[in-house]
Amino acid sequence: MLKQFIFIFIIGFSQLFLAQTIEKDTVTRNATIVYSVDENKVSFNPKTPELNQIAGAPKAFYTYFWEFGDGNYSFEKQPIHTYKNKGIYKTSLSVTNNYDDGKPPATRPKEVAINSISFDTSKNENHHLLTAYNGFRLQINRDPVPEEEMQFILSYGNTKEYTTNGKIYIFYNEKKYKAKNFELVDDRLYYGEKEISNEIIVTTSKKISKDEFLRTTGVSSFINEKLIVNDTLKQNLPLTLEDAKSYYQDFKIYEIDNIEKNEERNMFFTFKTTPEMLKDTSAVISIRSIYVPDRGNDAHKVLTKEMEIVTSHDPNKMAVYDTRLNYRLVRFKRLKYKVRFQNNGEGPARLIKLNVDIPEMLDKSTLKVLDMYPKCPICPDEEVSYSCLDTIILKDQISFQFKNIYLPGTAQKGVHEKDSTKGFVKYSLKFGKDFHKQKSKSKTEIIFDKNEPIITNTSTSRFSPGISIGIKSGYNSYLDVRDSKSYFVGATISPYKSYKKYLQAEIMISTHEFGDFKSTSEQLGPIDLEQGAIIDSAIRFDEVNSEITKLNIDIVPISFRYNLNGIIGVGVGSQISFDLSNKINTTVNSKYFTYYKNIVGDPIDVLSSTSTTTKTSSFSDIRYGVFGDITIGASRIGPSLGFRYIYNFNKPNTQFHFYAIWKI
Repeated sequence: MLKQFIFIFIIGFSQLFLAQTIEKDTVTRNATIVYSVDENKVSFNPKTPELNQIAGAPKAFYTYFWEFGDGNYSFEKQPIHTYKNKGIYKTSLSVTNNYDDGKPPATRPKEVAINSISFDTSKNENHHLLTAYNGFRLQINRDPVPEEEMQFILSYGNTKEYTTNGKIYIFYNEKKYKAKNFELVDDRLYYGEKEISNEIIVTTSKKISKDEFLRTTGVSSFINEKLIVNDTLKQNLPLTLEDAKSYYQDFKIYEIDNIEKNEERNMFFTFKTTPEMLKDTSAVISIRSIYVPDRGNDAHKVLTKEMEIVTSHDPNKMAVYDTRLNYRLVRFKRLKYKVRFQNNGEGPARLIKLNVDIPEMLDKSTLKVLDMYPKCPICPDEEVSYSCLDTIILKDQISFQFKNIYLPGTAQKGVHEKDSTKGFVKYSLKFGKDFHKQKSKSKTEIIFDKNEPIITNTSTSRFSPGISIGIKSGYNSYLDVRDSKSYFVGATISPYKSYKKYLQAEIMISTHEFGDFKSTSEQLGPIDLEQGAIIDSAIRFDEVNSEITKLNIDIVPISFRYNLNGIIGVGVGSQISFDLSNKINTTVNSKYFTYYKNIVGDPIDVLSSTSTTTKTSSFSDIRYGVFGDITIGASRIGPSLGFRYIYNFNKPNTQFHFYAIWKI
């Protein structure tokens, strides 16, 4: 009865678990496109599912990206688009759920038929590309989330007084990450752009200095297309291409023809973030584009779109540029962070505070503000009435305070440009004098005026394991082994300067010299002496002396170690040993004794003999063992002394291992 009850319970529980899993995996949300056509003017309206509010987060909301199928787009919720020509246009919608704990709603494109033209089509729907952005702009509809698609909009225009033919380069997937950032899923071209694959970007072995690159191209490592408008074209296109090719794995090249004076165009790309990038959330990644307005001319424009890898869509977030750090070199570099925020209120924000947690390993006094938006000067010591950024250093925080500014809200009446509601601060810090190899975590408390604080995600930097090579030498002591002498030298490999626990492998070559002595006796029958006499019975005594010389390889395939502090470390592991050469010199001394008849007393030595043999072999002695040890000295890096007890599963069982080691 009990067994039947347990069986029924397990089956029922399994069905319930599977049902819940299936329901969670199969339920998807969908958004649909609703539209009405008036001649060639079309009004669009999204029909979206209910949002799933993240507990404790600001109010959830949707953002929208529309592609109208004719090369134009909109970020408005309910756009009105005027088509220039008759035809059937495939309109698509991408909806992003902010502060929502589900996936973005899926949408299907809809075809819109335009049968007549009556409304004016002269309205510029490209957001004043030529005047506000100098004819070149990069945008995305959402930050990249692993395994989600992201729309990338590249806009270019002709600022010259004549029709031109140009070229577009797009570089993506930064080489500093082991996994690729993106998969390019699709491109949508509306103006006859042609992808070319016969152009080879040659990367030379010449090292390009940062100063040389900035001097010849004018490109900053921290380009933000909203804040930095390139009023002049850059020169030395080969150098710009070489730098991009050395930084990115993949690229696309497009030729563009017949761009008329003041014409503006858009190219659309769908990128999907790879699942491997999940481990690098809060990292800053980028896509770079180079625009050559006049083919055959070196003059060009460069923009780099920076993005943060996130796990959910949140306009208020924190990111770090280096998620993987080389511990050997961090003293010579600065750790860079970026905090982004967006005013989602119904009115403008006048005071914005960003209270940033600073990891203990960083030196707050080395703060350097690299960039910001709203763009304003650093506040002076005295109170001022103009816009400025104040930096207040606290015990374990830095408070960035935008004072006397005007940042519109997304729900504010008359605000159509969503970028105008966003801001950021980018800063860097040096490492302190004494810090350990630990991952650093940081998050930000964002306060708009007197509203409740918004807590961002946690940005994390980790140190790459690195490689530490150790040189060791010492002495082996074996109990119950006569005249033992054993010396060794070897090398270890382990992560560089691990803070607490780590794994280590070792290989050693050792010499071992020792002796062995055995004595035996045997009762013999009649033996024939050298003089021809025959003895009826005798006793033979043998003394066997062996001198053994071994050349061994000792391997520790893996050991677990733990640094209690900077001086003392402990470890456990296993060891395998085998002989490369084994030489045994054996000397046998034999003596024969007898008792003569009717004579009482000590036996009489009647015969002696000595023989010597030499035997060599290899891989004849394989030993396995386990050990525990302790080191005292510079346990993380540098010199230390160690003692190890090894228990071998075959004789000699007990081995003491004394060594000195220096890790570099």
